[in-house]
Amino acid sequence: MFSHVTLGTNDLSRARIFYDSVLGALGYENLGNKETASLWGGAGPRFVVLKPADGNIASVSNGLTVGFAAANRAAVDEFHQRALQAGGTDAGAPGFRDVGPNVYAAYVRDLDGHKIVASCISEH
Repeated sequence: MFSHVTLGTNDLSRARIFYDSVLGALGYENLGNKETASLWGGAGPRFVVLKPADGNIASVSNGLTVGFAAANRAAVDEFHQRALQAGGTDAGAPGFRDVGPNVYAAYVRDLDGHKIVASCISEH
């Protein structure tokens, strides 16, 4: 359904380091860096972090969460650990969620305050 998701940042260099680490835990690779943007992905939709085109300060959208698919619980755990090590903040430790059967997820806020999550379907 989606071709890409874009989040704004006020410090692209820091965002690149953060997302290279965090998304690497999920098997997503950095597909390229431009002067004002970077993108990650695989054989499907892309995730883009960029400086806002209008030149204004990037801000967080209340209620927005970007979800990344993880292969298994270990990848979710590693995503969460790497996010915290890279300066992100905990927004929901790894664990099962009541949003669906066997949903295992971890939520963090990136360096600009955006909420991101990694999740998988896993037996208890």
